[in-house]
Amino acid sequence: MIALLIMAAAATCADATTQLEMTMCAGNDAARADVNINRQWSVTYGVMKKRDGSDKTRGGGPGYAPTLLAAQRAWLQFRDKQCVVEGLEYSGGSMQPMIIASCRARMTDMRTKQLAKLVESK
Repeated sequence: MIALLIMAAAATCADATTQLEMTMCAGNDAARADVNINRQWSVTYGVMKKRDGSDKTRGGGPGYAPTLLAAQRAWLQFRDKQCVVEGLEYSGGSMQPMIIASCRARMTDMRTKQLAKLVESK
């Protein structure tokens, strides 16, 4: 049932013609990207915590997990501000929310790949 709804939404978004439809689709893309990054974050952060427990070679330096957490918090602020900057060109217009949501989806997808790469088997 959920798969059918997703397929219907994807088909609807592929055929979106009004600004409202395109903005709603961009919002859906951003929400999907958030779900994916949260899922990947759980995996990556968990691996980093395990590394902190098993890696004694850093000589008391910063741990993987707290450093990753600080980086993620900084990245979230960067993403949000960068997307506002991208939307400023359309400030006050009906495209602005779509541009911001599209930016959030794009940047979040890229960050999700970065997080996954951190824990890939070498």
